[in-house]
Amino acid sequence: MGVQDDMASTQGVELQDQGLSLERRSLFGLGLAGAAIGGAAAASLLAPSAALAQTVTKSKLYTIKERGKLIVGTGSTNPPWHFQDASGKLVGMDIDLARLLAKGLFDDYEKVEFVLQGSDARIPSLVTDKVDIVVQWMTVTAGRAQQVDFTIPYYREGVGLMLLARGGKYKDYAEMKAAGKAVTVGGMQNVFLEQWIHMALPEAKVDAFDSPDSAMQALNARRVDASMQDQSAMRWLMQQAPGRFADSGFGWMPNSYASAVKPGDPTWLNWVNTVYKEAMLGVDFDYFAASYKKWFGIELPIPKVGFPQEFA
Repeated sequence: MGVQDDMASTQGVELQDQGLSLERRSLFGLGLAGAAIGGAAAASLLAPSAALAQTVTKSKLYTIKERGKLIVGTGSTNPPWHFQDASGKLVGMDIDLARLLAKGLFDDYEKVEFVLQGSDARIPSLVTDKVDIVVQWMTVTAGRAQQVDFTIPYYREGVGLMLLARGGKYKDYAEMKAAGKAVTVGGMQNVFLEQWIHMALPEAKVDAFDSPDSAMQALNARRVDASMQDQSAMRWLMQQAPGRFADSGFGWMPNSYASAVKPGDPTWLNWVNTVYKEAMLGVDFDYFAASYKKWFGIELPIPKVGFPQEFA
């Protein structure tokens, strides 16, 4: 889980449970009605086409098409995922993905409305239909997967140790590990901070700060030897200040980022997954690769042409 990613509210489970109870009552009601009318009328109720028409809910995919715009839940304060640039425009990797969905729906990258929200609003906004999809650096967990349907992941996050490229005491992870108790690592305040840092450097001293920015300021002032950050944030910072910072070369705590949709709509989920998959491997690869390069500095390899390797 990313160090800046919050745990979701449990409100979604409660709302989902309410919906499940209502569905069960409806099924019991249909059974009693069928017993009362009997004969041909009952046979009509059980005909496959009629039963399907009564039980299948209209997919959000078609609701969005009729509305004429996509509504996306996201954030605005976490580069390189979602933030405002110098002109005030909302940009980032999550924003690029949302615009790609709008392009697929309407052949127009601009037909998307962004609902800015905190991390704790991601699941509630989905289950109450405030948004069509959440594209907001959401870590896939078993608990959250009971409340939402996750798309295929589009990024593998992890944490790492940011160093000063010049003038620091240590050049890489191996030197810090060899230094043992002499190393001090800073990070954003969290009940797990010491545990997380000691997974990589068991003997290191730990300094907690109120924000990732404060931890980076401490590194700049050489009050700590390294700053633990999400690796996506490290790559972003190294691009913004070339030659100022360096990656220690060791990463840990892998976790996957994906988008999320309201449960129970396989048509909408399958459509989003199709767009994401073809962005990673097919017709929209150039767009996806350009975003990876812009926000993370990562050059993605061109998918191998020929037999689809994902089925090999």
